[in-house]
Amino acid sequence: MSRIRVLFVGGLAAGLVVITLLAGIRLVLTRQAAVARERIGKPLGEDSLDADRVWRSSLGGEPLDLLVLGDSIAAGLGAERRKETLGGRLAKGTARRMRRPVRLHTAAIVGSESPDLPAQLDALPDGYRPHVAVIVVGGNDVTHRLPVSLSAQHLHEAIRRLREGGAEVVVGTCPDLGALRPVPQPLRRLASSMSRRLADIQAETARHAGAEPVDLRRAVGPMFFDEPEAMFSLDRFHPSALGYRRTAEALLPAVCRAAETALSSRRRPARS
Repeated sequence: MSRIRVLFVGGLAAGLVVITLLAGIRLVLTRQAAVARERIGKPLGEDSLDADRVWRSSLGGEPLDLLVLGDSIAAGLGAERRKETLGGRLAKGTARRMRRPVRLHTAAIVGSESPDLPAQLDALPDGYRPHVAVIVVGGNDVTHRLPVSLSAQHLHEAIRRLREGGAEVVVGTCPDLGALRPVPQPLRRLASSMSRRLADIQAETARHAGAEPVDLRRAVGPMFFDEPEAMFSLDRFHPSALGYRRTAEALLPAVCRAAETALSSRRRPARS
């Protein structure tokens, strides 16, 4: 057999081994994904609490308008009371720090991915102009294996539209899915790696588009790893009341900075 033929046959055999290994890995990951879905289930249903209202109206004055966009975390799935949702905690905390009422509008929808952000914006009432918008999305992008470029594209477009409407924007980046105990290994390690990569891209995209990113993986991730029983709700996938509290605390400084900027810019007289 000629040397060229030997090399060709050897390369073909190696290629077949790689293809077989990849197919085996994909089969394992598919089976583990099915196991994770069965373990998590949907004990919380698919409807979050309606927390939209004017928070701390007793403070008086014109309310600050706060918009929350994104997925089930942004919608507050898993919270048992309105004030425990992410939006409720952000509205209440912002009102306390800013000493003025906050009118919350939650456009986030359970199960949403980044490509769903445009539809959430389209569904807003005509003429609605929030002072501050908070976006938390990405977990479903990872579990459904969306390309990070697609996620970044839709996030950038959502921020652009909000900024053009006069809103200041805060982006809570994708949490570390490695904290999800119901997801078996090695799928959990893969989900952790993918969610970290997406979070980095989201932060870069947010800064480039004029929004302030908040790294939720670093800010609250260790708590979800160290205290899963306290930080996760019944399904061990969505935050508990404490999990939402810690997440809101991580976002609140950026939200208040955004509120100060928005209020200052709208008070500033237009140049002639």
